[in-house]
Amino acid sequence: MNKIIPYLKKAEALPGYRLSVEFEDGIKGIIDLSDWKGKGVFSYWNDEENFYAFELTKDRKIEWNEDIDMDPDAFYLELINKTFSEYASDQQLLRYSD
Repeated sequence: MNKIIPYLKKAEALPGYRLSVEFEDGIKGIIDLSDWKGKGVFSYWNDEENFYAFELTKDRKIEWNEDIDMDPDAFYLELINKTFSEYASDQQLLRYSD
């Protein structure tokens, strides 16, 4: 069984520093990032309009600026309510960028 975490298909910023995310396998849900606001580089989000201004990179990460990007693998694991070890066990395959 292939245990590579699916790519992020789409993401949309919602009020209250939340993201609506959907992955290639159909898993979707809401991720709350409000606890990050105002901490370190995330002070950039103190203006909530900045939170809305992100893009998906070619390797399907969410990027707000050169200092803030997030790999959505943790979001996927949160949505399926599993730890990395529970999901991958000894089956994890690494995905390499071209």
